[in-house]
Amino acid sequence: MATDEAADWATASCSLPIGEQPLRIAEFDRLFAGSARRSVRVSPTRLDVSLAASAEAAACDLAAREVQCCSFFNFEFTSADSAVVMSIEVPQSRIDVLDELTSRVRTVGGQ
Repeated sequence: MATDEAADWATASCSLPIGEQPLRIAEFDRLFAGSARRSVRVSPTRLDVSLAASAEAAACDLAAREVQCCSFFNFEFTSADSAVVMSIEVPQSRIDVLDELTSRVRTVGGQ
């Protein structure tokens, strides 16, 4: 998915200034491209992404900043062996956003 396409769904769901949204999307893309090991859609409202343990600090920082502009997201982190699982939850009304995020993880993460 091209960044322009991602910006289309992000714009409707995010209070981050429009000019900063592509930069945030690129941050998620870099995180997923460099660290995502696998992803599992646990339920319609939850996605678990297994990341390299070395990415935990960057992922936590990015998640904290994302919640500031998109308060409907809930991120939780769980350590598992040499990985960290980033659980991403949204309310039922925001499943479309999680669908797009799932697609991005699988596309840029090579899954």
